[in-house]
Amino acid sequence: MIEVAEMLKVFQEHRGDAIVVPGQAGRHWTTISTRPELDVPLIPYPAMGGGASFAFGLALAQPERKVVLFDSEGALVMYLGILATIAEQQPGNLYHFLLDNECYATTGGQPVPNAKATRYDALARDVGYASTFAFDRLEGFATSIGRILSAPAPAFVALKVRPEIQNVPVAERKGWATRTREQVRDDLQKALGISGGR
Repeated sequence: MIEVAEMLKVFQEHRGDAIVVPGQAGRHWTTISTRPELDVPLIPYPAMGGGASFAFGLALAQPERKVVLFDSEGALVMYLGILATIAEQQPGNLYHFLLDNECYATTGGQPVPNAKATRYDALARDVGYASTFAFDRLEGFATSIGRILSAPAPAFVALKVRPEIQNVPVAERKGWATRTREQVRDDLQKALGISGGR
């Protein structure tokens, strides 16, 4: 798996004057980007799936500039139809990077359905993206980044990245549960007029 921050450092060296929509990589990107005037952070981030739609619209509005999106698979599965829409319109300047950590990181680390089996690069290729790539090691990505950014677009790059959050059951999350299960049970029993015990 790839470390997001390390991947972004490699990308930054080849960015040129591309417009970057950092999306799910935003936390790292703010410290790595050397061209913040060309960054379009989506804060607050649109509803899941909205990043790809936004970047697609930006690519259509700025056809003379490369537009790079750092998307997540959790967001993409919420709106898979955007892949077909992008492929139909064939924006020749859109580079769609997917950071696949197999979980919904922004909502607590819950697993994305069928995470290990879904090949997002194959989905993008099958709907008609002009170029598709997939990497699970930084070295392969680093040696290919120049070729990726000169490939026909729309281009899709699936990257297996290390999750930066661990899924913890809701009842065990700090700040979530304000009462123990026993307290909840006791309060319910009291409200129902049931005395002690189980």
